[in-house]
Amino acid sequence: MMRLLPSRSAQAADAPTENPRLIGSLLRRACLCAFVALWSASPAAAQVVTIDRNGNATPAGQAMPIDRRFAQVQPTDIPLSQAVLDPKTRLDLIRALQREQGFAMRPLPGGHRGLTLAANGKLNPAGEAYMNLVEGAGLSAKPGDRVVITDVKIQRTKIIFDLNGGPDLKHRFLRHIEVGTDPYFTNPIIQDDGTLPTGARLTLTFKDQVPMLTNKQVMALLAPLISFEVKAPIQAFTDTLPPRLKAAILDHQVMVGMSTDMVLFAKGQPDRKVREMDGQMPFEEWIYGSAPKDVEFVRINGNRVIRVEIAKIGEKPVIYTKDEVDALMRTDGTPLVASDARNTRVIQLGDAERNPDTQAPADPPSLRNPGEKLPTDKTRVGVMRPVQFPKDKPDAQPGSSSGSPPASGQTAPAKPPGDAQPPPADAPQQPPAASPSSGSQQPQ
Repeated sequence: MMRLLPSRSAQAADAPTENPRLIGSLLRRACLCAFVALWSASPAAAQVVTIDRNGNATPAGQAMPIDRRFAQVQPTDIPLSQAVLDPKTRLDLIRALQREQGFAMRPLPGGHRGLTLAANGKLNPAGEAYMNLVEGAGLSAKPGDRVVITDVKIQRTKIIFDLNGGPDLKHRFLRHIEVGTDPYFTNPIIQDDGTLPTGARLTLTFKDQVPMLTNKQVMALLAPLISFEVKAPIQAFTDTLPPRLKAAILDHQVMVGMSTDMVLFAKGQPDRKVREMDGQMPFEEWIYGSAPKDVEFVRINGNRVIRVEIAKIGEKPVIYTKDEVDALMRTDGTPLVASDARNTRVIQLGDAERNPDTQAPADPPSLRNPGEKLPTDKTRVGVMRPVQFPKDKPDAQPGSSSGSPPASGQTAPAKPPGDAQPPPADAPQQPPAASPSSGSQQPQ
């Protein structure tokens, strides 16, 4: 015997008043819809302020100065056809672009999301979001690195490129499947060797559909991110830098603020490396050349040059410590971290040593502004003055109870009994002196 049960929706339609759970659900949905309607109708009067990684505030609608490597690209102007990409041209395009090599013109992040470039348009993300993507997903290729297109996928409105193997593991779904006759002894179909993908992903989007394209047109559209021209590695790297910095590297000059990659392209591997400490700061000294030729000392802290010293025979060494690269790498020409003398304080580490004889202790913490006084501040209570120590007195003289004889007309104060010292045991006994008030006389 087969029995068909009515569905829940039919039961609810027949008897809506007999199901309190359904009524409560409908009421909650109605309240939620009303709240959303009211919230969407209210005007957004709050002002949006963006805080960058250096703590600087920028109002909404104003561009934030960032590193030019993460700034918005200059849109290309490549004429595109109005015809739709046909199957034959589609296969020819994939075959022509597969295994094509180029040089990265910008930092390429890893991760499944990647970068999205509109045809003859802008890059997404750009600016601070671009920097956050690189820091969060990791760096797949640095500017000037060689990249290889390993996979091309053409969809309705976009072309997806996988660079250097792509950001995803191969056979992602097959890695979760195991086969065996015993549930306790199974083997995975795809063996995991532990290697992680380090490639990047780039998406080229179009407005309505992918038009009829050639491989040369696709390379021209990707030129802001990848250069497919035949060039040397140093040329590919310097093409991503400002003109002045590019000229310095090609002239084999080192500037304060350069990265280690820039130094290697400019001078090559150093002849010697020395690691030392400057107080609490570790640094590495790269030494180029040896006497009697010119010797150049490049001091590196972390990944940046902080000091350059050039020593020539018979001349005084020339030392450079001013950073000249940060301003070149910024979109607005300002240094990476602006120095403001008004907001700069020098903090003394450790316990502050004060002389109690000449210096009073520091004031306790207060919420007052510097120099602010209140009407009740007539007298400062609780401020400790310098300690006044008593002056030293001369030692007591023999035969006197004090250090100096009493002045004329004054009686020497009697020494308290407690201060009297007992005579030594071997001292001769002296007869007691007669008191003036006893009336007895000394024997003649």
